[in-house]
Amino acid sequence: MKGRQADSARRRQRVIAALNKAITDGTEISVSGIARAAAVDRTFLYRHRDLLEKIHALEAAPPTISQGTGPAVTRASLQADLLAAHERAVRLNARTQQLEKRLSDALGEQVWRESGLGTPTDVDTLNEKITHLEQQVVDLRLQLEERDEDLSAARATNRELMAQLNQATARR
Repeated sequence: MKGRQADSARRRQRVIAALNKAITDGTEISVSGIARAAAVDRTFLYRHRDLLEKIHALEAAPPTISQGTGPAVTRASLQADLLAAHERAVRLNARTQQLEKRLSDALGEQVWRESGLGTPTDVDTLNEKITHLEQQVVDLRLQLEERDEDLSAARATNRELMAQLNQATARR
C-alpha cells in the first residue's frame, strides 16, 4: 500500500513540475499536454480532481509571463485579434468580388469590341454627326413651315385678285 502511495506521490510531483515548467516556459497548458510532459495517464489527472482543477484554471487564465517584446497575450486579446482578422477577411472577400466583377466587365467589353458586334470605336464622331443632322432636320422643317405660310399668303392674295378681276369683268 505504501508503494502505491509513494508512486502516486511521485506522479503528483511530476504533474506539478510539468505545470510549473509550462507556466515558466509560457507553453500552452492542456490536460493532454501536462499528462504527456509528466509521463502520466490522463486518467490519473481525472482521478485527482485538485490537479485537474488546477490545470483547467491555468488553461483559462491569461499567461503571466511577458517575454519583454510587448504586452502579454490574453484570451480577450486573442479573441479581439481573431475578430479583427475575420472582419479583414470579410473586407478582402468583398473587395475581391468587386475586383472580379470589374475584371469581368472589362474583359466582356473588350471581347464585345473585338468581336465586331459592339459599338464602333468612333462613337463620339457618330454622335456628333447625329446631333448635326438632327439640327439640320429642325432647320429644314422651320424653312418648310415659312414657305408653307408664304404659299398660303400668296394663294389668298391670288384669290382676292382673281375675285376683283372677275367683278371688274362682270361689270363691263
